[in-house]
Amino acid sequence: MFCSIMSRRLIDLLNTLPAWLVPLSLLVAVEIAMRGSGIESDGLALPSQVAIALAGLIADGEIFLRTAETIGAIAVGVPVGGTVGLLLGVWLGLSPKAAQLASLSIELFRPIPPVAIIPLTLLIYGLGIRMEAAIVAFACFWPMLLLTRDAVRSVEPRLIEVARMLGLSRARQIATIAIPAALPRIFTALRLTLGIALIVAVTTEITANPIGLGYAIISAGLSLRPEAMYAFLVWLAVLGWLLNAGLIALHRRLFGAAHGEVAA
Repeated sequence: MFCSIMSRRLIDLLNTLPAWLVPLSLLVAVEIAMRGSGIESDGLALPSQVAIALAGLIADGEIFLRTAETIGAIAVGVPVGGTVGLLLGVWLGLSPKAAQLASLSIELFRPIPPVAIIPLTLLIYGLGIRMEAAIVAFACFWPMLLLTRDAVRSVEPRLIEVARMLGLSRARQIATIAIPAALPRIFTALRLTLGIALIVAVTTEITANPIGLGYAIISAGLSLRPEAMYAFLVWLAVLGWLLNAGLIALHRRLFGAAHGEVAA
């Protein structure tokens, strides 16, 4: 009986603890362990040193410049690739014949890694945001296409049948029935696509494009500034979390808490 009461109290206590306490505790433990063991390495830095480096990068504005470069490529690539994927996904979701004809092409080209087209985009655009945006658009096109297609396919067929009986045109069926019914799942697809876009943008910057957060991370590592490298990584993690949290909040506002919990 006593053990059961203590277990319930412990569970209640854990439920009241804020989520940020876990990473903070881990950082404190790493700081203590590194100071206690006297570990020294060109690839390691104390969490306190990383925090100081992050504050310095924020103070001189370099981190905001690099962030703007990365976000700029995403802001161009996601609308382009996402819009094309959305339109084709709606078409394939509504037309089984079109989906059948396109299935082989999708399965042939979808597995191509986005970084594999870096040489092609370099030949076309050269270095810069346009090249990176093209790679991001290619990466975003596929998940938006497939998830939108599946979302439209999941729309209740009787809704489409009623629209046909009412004499609505194909365009009206899409605008008034298919897209509104599939919109919550399409929004979830957008959220996943944005996460992919951030990963692809940073990967492109690390491997080929000398701009943005990815280039800042690799430059700090090659110049033996591990505290700056980890500071950029922490900033990138926070940026990804903020983007995801913002989309979840918008999802819940547009479609309700139940849809927001599914999306989370």
